[in-house]
Parts: sequence; C-alpha cells; structure tokens
Amino acid sequence: MSRWPGAVALLSIGGSYLALSDYVTVEPRLWLPGLMTVLVVVLLSAHARGRYRLARTISFVLLGVVTASIVLREFFLVSTLSGRDASALSVLVDAVLIWASNVVTFAVWYWEIDGGGPAERTMDAHSSEDFLFPQMDQQEGKRAIGWAPGFLDYLFVSFTTSAAFGPTDTPLLSR
Repeated sequence: MSRWPGAVALLSIGGSYLALSDYVTVEPRLWLPGLMTVLVVVLLSAHARGRYRLARTISFVLLGVVTASIVLREFFLVSTLSGRDASALSVLVDAVLIWASNVVTFAVWYWEIDGGGPAERTMDAHSSEDFLFPQMDQQEGKRAIGWAPGFLDYLFVSFTTSAAFGPTDTPLLSR
C-alpha cells in the first residue's frame, strides 16, 4: 500500500508550522519542515526500494519528532499567553493550527499502528485487532470482503475522537 497519504499529511503539518506565530515556534523556523521533508524523502525511497522495515522505523522516528514538536507548540501556546501583545485572533489561529496538526498526527499514528501498518492491512488473511470499523462489524468482527481501512478512515477517527473528546463510531480494541 502506498505511503503517500501519510507523507502528504505529515508535510502539511510542516507547512502549518510555517504559518504559526513566533510565540509558538523555535527559530530558525525552517528546521522542523526541513527535517520532516528529509525524513519523508528517505522514508518514501526506502519504501519504493522494498525496505519496508526501514520505512516503518523511519515513519516512527518521524512521528516521534512531529509529536514532540506539537507538545512543544502547545506548551509555548499556553506559557506565552500572559506575555503576548498579540490579538485574540492570532492566538486563536495558532490554537486551531496546533489542534489540526494534532488531529493529522494522530491519524498518521493510527494508520501506521493499526494491524501492523498499511502494508500489512492489504494481506488477505489480515484482520485488525486494534480498531473495529463499522464496515468490519457487518461480518461479526471479521474484515469486510473487498474493504480495508484507508488513510481517510483514520483521519475521520482522529477528527471525531478529538472533536467529541470521547468514543466515536470506531472503537479501539487494543491499548
């Protein structure tokens, strides 16, 4: 299965980093998007050459970097609120960009972790033990014939979980 959806999603997080105010970023501003781009290129090239274990390892390193940067952004957002001379709109834009980055990051985490990753989910004998999508529940917990979750399914789960602050239509079956 292609890794392009996850790569594009992660690069969009790098793009959103460039749109944040100076209060919630680390200088130089291009360090994170640059590092992410290098890691995505290495990941895609490893995947294209059939080195799936290496690609999976790189994807976890990349996700770790992105997750750490989001935690740092959230910390900066909260800790600089009292000392800012910025408008409420600027703070709101930063908060929305950080939240959207968080949603996309968790979508990629879910996509990468569920059932051994995107490459494993395409196997005929595979059934997910991590998420129970509604399409899977139609056949007593077994994978629906001709259906496998794609990146947009994980993005939807991430969005609804984040927006509802609770369970959604896709229950988690594992830690």
